[in-house]
Amino acid sequence: MASVTEKILKEHLKEGELESGKEISIKIDQTLTQDATGTMAYLEFEALGVPRVKTELSVSYVDHNMLQTDFRNADDHDYLKSVAAKFGVLFSRPGNGICHQVHLERFAAPGKTLLGSDSHTPTAGGVGSLAMGAGGLDVALAMGGAPFTFNTPKIIGVKLSGKLQPWVSAKDVILELLNMLKVKGGVGKVFEYFGDGVPTLSVPERATITNMGAELGATTSVFPSDDKTREYLKMQKRESDYVELKADSEADFAEIIELDLSKIEPNVAKPHMPDQVCKVTELEGKKVNQVIVGSCTNSSYRDLMTVALALKGRKVHPGISFCVLPGSRQVYETIARNGALADLISSGARILESACGPCIGMGQAPRSGAITVRTFNRNFKGRCGTQDAEAYLVSPETAAAIALNGVFTDPRKLGDAVEIPAASPVIDDGMIIRPPEDGSNIEIVRGPNIAPLPDLKAVEDRIEKEVLLKTGDNITTDHIMPAGAKILPLRSNIPAISEFVYVNVDPEFPKRAKEKHGGFIIGGENYGQGSSREHAAIAPLYLGLKAVIAKNFARIHKANLVNWGIVPLEFEKPEDYDNVDQGDVLVLENLRDGIKNGKVKVLNKTKGNEFVALCELGEKSKDVLLAGGSIMYAK
Repeated sequence: MASVTEKILKEHLKEGELESGKEISIKIDQTLTQDATGTMAYLEFEALGVPRVKTELSVSYVDHNMLQTDFRNADDHDYLKSVAAKFGVLFSRPGNGICHQVHLERFAAPGKTLLGSDSHTPTAGGVGSLAMGAGGLDVALAMGGAPFTFNTPKIIGVKLSGKLQPWVSAKDVILELLNMLKVKGGVGKVFEYFGDGVPTLSVPERATITNMGAELGATTSVFPSDDKTREYLKMQKRESDYVELKADSEADFAEIIELDLSKIEPNVAKPHMPDQVCKVTELEGKKVNQVIVGSCTNSSYRDLMTVALALKGRKVHPGISFCVLPGSRQVYETIARNGALADLISSGARILESACGPCIGMGQAPRSGAITVRTFNRNFKGRCGTQDAEAYLVSPETAAAIALNGVFTDPRKLGDAVEIPAASPVIDDGMIIRPPEDGSNIEIVRGPNIAPLPDLKAVEDRIEKEVLLKTGDNITTDHIMPAGAKILPLRSNIPAISEFVYVNVDPEFPKRAKEKHGGFIIGGENYGQGSSREHAAIAPLYLGLKAVIAKNFARIHKANLVNWGIVPLEFEKPEDYDNVDQGDVLVLENLRDGIKNGKVKVLNKTKGNEFVALCELGEKSKDVLLAGGSIMYAK
């Protein structure tokens, strides 16, 4: 008897035992990268010296750094194209679409493991794939044939019953869960959906839910593979990928959360966190300046058709700047051929290219002090590109209602539900370049923006350094290493991008870190939540960061710190956090033995006291950390 998650883990298990919290290593079937993290991932893969990827399938997508305001992004695109050809990776060209949407359409398969250098990789859980986000170095190692190491998650069953009301959608379901569990409610867990409500949800709806499970801090989220999955794969001309996968019984789950879909109402996540959820009715009439439909969460055929049909024959409110981003070229061409694109254009929508765009602050920043409403997955402060704007997260249905009325509006006021015609997608993989059988003669293109990796060395036994910064709870990787049109093009240049570490929290941080020759950071709860960007570890490492001592960590960021030889420690007593301040000088004695034993004694020389910090890692992860990170360990 087993859940879907357990069945896939058992089939792929290489090391360890499937006991909650224990370290395991599993075989990875597929990998994906995107250009903002992929340039570094492939530089790391090159450093491994492996002549060709060893996975069943690896795909390199270009969807983040799409603004070509100078040579840097275009240079990186050509680097990715050439390195994909050399090492046996499929290359999804700029304009082909957002990695998660395209992967769901063309490659994700039930029962397969997928590791992606993007935190929203669990989108593929919508078809019953065990899909997890990770740092680029973990993905590089997986491409080289190494298993992926992580802690066995606790498997939570989410029992769905009933059916969604008209104008209520999957986005409202995941916002309901975020309201219940909050942004750290899924740490160390997999959310597996089952119950009579599951067959009422299409694969794109399921993928919306698994996509935003990342905001819970979950290891991943997964749906069973059933008739709806077969129907979707058949539509994509991939029916041969179908296998049935379902949990054997309710007893297979560590605990169960019950959700009645029929009772869910349209929800909104308020600034500046995805778990600040309320009902749309609570904001009724509040003025809005901008509405954007898109992102890897809500840019499917189903989502865009819903908006197009709601707006057909109507005009967007004159006070609203309204943008739409199709998630893939398949979606874009399909709505172009069936007339829905024309309806959107006629309504007053600005149509953006199939890319991440505004979700990562890459264009379409709202005006100062704006209220911007988005169908995205994150609304962290400043992520939209405007520091004093307030970003709200909604469903496509709610976005359509707001676009028409200029204020927060319950979409159920739009009248009769729209009927979405069955999809007849345009299947054309012409913008996915397959690698040659032998790439040994391919020359890798390297633009001047690509810089070498920072120097790596084993963890020292004694470190005496200053606390460079003390943060509060729920610090995101956007806080640590911001995104946006100015900074993202520097993802392959660590010395340059390190100048922006923590600048939106403390503009003096990079300068201070260099003057002090590195040091420590003190963090609160859920340190490092959000994006999987390993630059939030590599750039601080370049500035000399030696260790982060926090109340606890988000999974992917903690793994990224280990991968790059930065010591992640947790206060044994949370109250000790209150007794450390920025500027305090800390001494970590006998650090290597402390890491091995799981307890490190920390002397605060400034205040004259001591406390204990825990190093809660599996044995393999400890060995990786002591070696100075995964590259040093692999060598």
